[in-house]
Amino acid sequence: QVRFVESGGALVQPGGSLRLSCAASEIILSIYTMDWYRQAPGKQRELVARIRSGGTTYYLDSVKGRFTISRDNAKNTVFLQMNSLKPEDTAVYYCNTPSMNPSPPWGQGTQVTVSS
Repeated sequence: QVRFVESGGALVQPGGSLRLSCAASEIILSIYTMDWYRQAPGKQRELVARIRSGGTTYYLDSVKGRFTISRDNAKNTVFLQMNSLKPEDTAVYYCNTPSMNPSPPWGQGTQVTVSS
């Protein structure tokens, strides 16, 4: 079964940076569209960034210019570089793919906390 493992979350001050990683077993990430989602306490999970197999990307308006999604095919890993972090970026971040039906189960996510 496909499983995603997210890592890289931490407590960071406003204006700081983090790089999240998403690794997967059983699939080759480079051939799939891959998404990063986040879920803040009391809120619905939202799509933050997407990278398609061809390399085109999508970003949530509130993170444009600050976040960058990328992949390292040799490492079979997808990244989310987050710069100029704001308190409103605080959430658990998850990766998944919309390219499979049904979608793989959600991983445990990685906690990002932006606070001074």
